[in-house]
Amino acid sequence: MMATPIRWPAFRRAVLAIALVAGGTPALAQESASQTQSANQIAAGQAVGEAVLIPNRVIYPGETIELAALKQVTLVPGRHKPDGMATHSDELEGKVAKRTLLPGRYIPIAAIRDAWLVEQGASVQVYFTAGALTISAACVTLQPGAAGDLIKVRNIDSGKIISGIVMADGTIKVGSS
Repeated sequence: MMATPIRWPAFRRAVLAIALVAGGTPALAQESASQTQSANQIAAGQAVGEAVLIPNRVIYPGETIELAALKQVTLVPGRHKPDGMATHSDELEGKVAKRTLLPGRYIPIAAIRDAWLVEQGASVQVYFTAGALTISAACVTLQPGAAGDLIKVRNIDSGKIISGIVMADGTIKVGSS
């Protein structure tokens, strides 16, 4: 039997598709002792040139991203970071990974979220304000949420489920419907 020759264009597409699915987009960067800076230097704004942050270890879903888990690399000249990727300390510090982030790969903005301000099952105060009238009620959250998220809560007294927006102080603001 004779082996079937490999069609190179199809083979290249298949290998590229497997590489992208398996690990995301690799950061094309050059790294040397003089170019790699600590995360603290990055936060202080001492980075020069087209420098980006990438994980230096595996970051698991639900884990808070810390600067110690990131390293800075300088992109190869002529290369720019792809759109939709978070590569600066202000975009990443304190965020939570939604999925596994691999070392040496860009971090998609869709793969991170703000830390929850209210957890599911927490007791919160819900406020309704209309002009000079303010009504408050004690509720229990039915889902977690960060500041600005629309979440559902259950009124402890009536059992009614309502939706409201999480405020920066951890209270929930509901509007008239």
